[in-house]
Formats: sequence, structure tokens, C-alpha cells
Amino acid sequence: MGKKEAYLEKREAQLRELDAEIEKLKAKADKAKADAKIKYYEAMEELQTKRRTTAQKLRELRAASGDAWQDLKVGVENAWGELKNAVVAAMAKFK
Repeated sequence: MGKKEAYLEKREAQLRELDAEIEKLKAKADKAKADAKIKYYEAMEELQTKRRTTAQKLRELRAASGDAWQDLKVGVENAWGELKNAVVAAMAKFK
């Protein structure tokens, strides 16, 4: 397995872990009172947008040939960082 494949495998596994955390937040949102539901759902929209962006960056990186993937890795890292920070912030906010 090359560096690119190992990196993609790691990030995709981490994305699945964050998906599980997002699902937990969705479950909390479903149980929340009306006012809180609005805040939960707004946070969920933001998380889903960031998740789609991260997944798209991973697809682009997967499709990159040769050493071009190294250039795309920066975009993946940025998207990943934003998504992870948003999930952590949402989890802290909605404990």
C-alpha cells in the first residue's frame, strides 16, 4: 500500500467516525424541545455541508494521479480540520 492509499484509508475511517458522532447529535436533536431543535438542525446543516466538502476533497485526492495527490492533500487537511472542529464544537454545545 502506498502513501496515498494509506492516507485515504485513514481519512475515510476518521470520516466514518465523525459520521457516527453526527448521527448521535441528530438523535439528540430529535429528542430536543422545539426551541432547541432549531439550533440542533442549524448545526446539523453546517456539519453536513462541511462533511460533503470533505468527502468531495477525498474523492478528488483519490482520482489524482502520480504525485499530484500531495498538492490536493492540503485541501483535504483544511476541510478535515474544519469538519472535525465543527463536530467537536457542536458536541460541546449540545451536551
